[in-house]
Amino acid sequence: MERRIRPKVGLILSISWFSVCIFCVIFGDFFPLPKWDEYDYDNLAARMFSKGHFLGTDYDGSDLLSGLVHGARTSLGISVASVGASLIIGSALGITAAYRRGVVDSILSMFFNVFLSIPTIVLTLVLVAIFSSPTIDGSSNELPREVVLVFALTIAFIPIFGRLSRGSALSWTGREFVLVAESIGMRRREVLFRHIVPNVAPSLISLFVLAIGLTIIAEGGFAIIGVGTAPGASWGSMLAKNRGELSLAPHTALIPAAVIAITVASLNYYGEYLRNRIDDREAKI
Repeated sequence: MERRIRPKVGLILSISWFSVCIFCVIFGDFFPLPKWDEYDYDNLAARMFSKGHFLGTDYDGSDLLSGLVHGARTSLGISVASVGASLIIGSALGITAAYRRGVVDSILSMFFNVFLSIPTIVLTLVLVAIFSSPTIDGSSNELPREVVLVFALTIAFIPIFGRLSRGSALSWTGREFVLVAESIGMRRREVLFRHIVPNVAPSLISLFVLAIGLTIIAEGGFAIIGVGTAPGASWGSMLAKNRGELSLAPHTALIPAAVIAITVASLNYYGEYLRNRIDDREAKI
């Protein structure tokens, strides 16, 4: 009984937490909260459960609860956009490489290996310096940091999804039902979309969920080294903004850190659950 109950409880908790995050993303503007970038100078570094500030404020008077609600939109938006784009591009390239084989497979595999060798931090620093840094005359380039981060993280995850989809597709192209479909004259495009893509998709979805958690952590790391979003605009930038106040107002950094940890743990749990279900399914085929 305990083995059956624990996965259900963990699954319910992880889905519930992520549902709360999605709710904040969609309906956050309707919450009766001050704006995340408003400053209450009469309540600097207010403690939790203070009047008018349920989770308190940081050192410049910004409401922490409002910041978390707004940060959910930024952090999850960057993560879902970058991972979703890399999923589509990487899986398309990987499945194509596995099914076409030959020169196409060699070129795409070399492409994956080259891009996997580029450190994500270095790539992000270069892109921010080129597209989102002040120029010599004091003006700023047009691209916001969020767009640059999405682009950098997309490039970083494309080869990961590409290699996974290629390996998974290779394991399915040799199955009996695929060989039978090809032998009876089914067109290669139909074989691809009817028999290979549906069987590769579950493992990609599992990686998609896990990768969202990784990008949330990466966005926070970029904020700490100074190439993230505006201070306080995301969970990671809230942590970076208040990390120097741990001795005076520890809640200003610990609360966003806890939110990041719970969100990533929930995504990891759900991703592992999906992977186990996929393994059970493939074992029966």
